[in-house]
Amino acid sequence: MDMNSVLDVYILPWGIKIALALAIFIVGRALVSSVVGVADKFMRGRGMDDILVKFLCSILRWVLLLFVVIAALSQLGIDTTSLVALLGAAGLAIGLSLQSSLSNFASGVMLIIFRPFTKGHFVEVAGTSGSVDAISIFTTTLTTPDNKEVIVPNGAVLGNNIVNYSARPTRRVDMVFGIGYDDDLKKAKEILEAIVAADERVLAEPAPVVALGELADSSVNFLVRPWVNAEDYWGVLWDTTEAVKLKFDESGISIPYPQMDIHMDQANSAD
Repeated sequence: MDMNSVLDVYILPWGIKIALALAIFIVGRALVSSVVGVADKFMRGRGMDDILVKFLCSILRWVLLLFVVIAALSQLGIDTTSLVALLGAAGLAIGLSLQSSLSNFASGVMLIIFRPFTKGHFVEVAGTSGSVDAISIFTTTLTTPDNKEVIVPNGAVLGNNIVNYSARPTRRVDMVFGIGYDDDLKKAKEILEAIVAADERVLAEPAPVVALGELADSSVNFLVRPWVNAEDYWGVLWDTTEAVKLKFDESGISIPYPQMDIHMDQANSAD
């Protein structure tokens, strides 16, 4: 076979096919970017959550790119039916070997769709507390109060209780303060009420509670439960605890530590 025949039979036809396949891929990839960009703007215009928008756009991009690749391969004369069947079989095998990863993926989809929390919320999940930095399709990234990054698999997040401390605008600060049995009960209560009333961060509604809660083994325990804005929770907790200690010390009210009184039988001890 001479050079002209090789050129006519092989080089030109295959060159055209390869050129068309590359054109389909390049144009298709540009169209995919445009479609994803339009979808991104549309979802953001509807006020959808930023994490959900990124997640859906990522899935849309990869699905559309898969169609573009299949179209380009079809132009080369490759049997895409067999390719799709092969991809399906490979997907099944990969799915069976990556069950835990697929579980994390499914959990990620559920977290993003139902949104029990979102970026910036302070949550407790899978035994870890921190602010949510990101929710990806496989993991959730938290930043702890001491600035450690914790990556939690989504399966563990969805499979356990989720405590979202940022879901409500207000929180109740639950505190317990004990005094001795010999101390002035009414005076102690007045001091606690005055400390709570003097704090401008404490909300008027719901009204704060200061009540005798328990006659414990070593102390008489008061329950102090003011309501505050969520961002003031820790400040009110720490400041109130300090103020109570200082005021009790000034007023001569003791804060007892656990102790046990032992009474000996004099008759038995004499024997």
